Amino acid sequence: MNKVDSFLNIVGALNDETRILILNFLPANGETCVCDLQNMLDMKQSRLSRHLKILKDSGFLYVNRKGAWAYYGINNHLTPFHQQALQAIEELDLRCLPPF
Repeated sequence: MNKVDSFLNIVGALNDETRILILNFLPANGETCVCDLQNMLDMKQSRLSRHLKILKDSGFLYVNRKGAWAYYGINNHLTPFHQQALQAIEELDLRCLPPF
């Protein structure tokens, strides 16, 4: 994947309200089970899994599987662009978005 494709992959991952909410929640809460995210977002597992896959494929998240359970967290090896995006998300006024 070249630099432009990588950039577009990251920007595309940020182009969704649900994914922004996930990225806003995870840094403060560490590794989180899919079932907990599903309850907070009131979302079907299939839809949530699609969002988590996009965030993982774009480099924002890692997954830690323990038996039948999947736990997601913020990737420890983020590029400077990923880090800037997460910082910008932290600075958003998320009160205008639907609550968890």
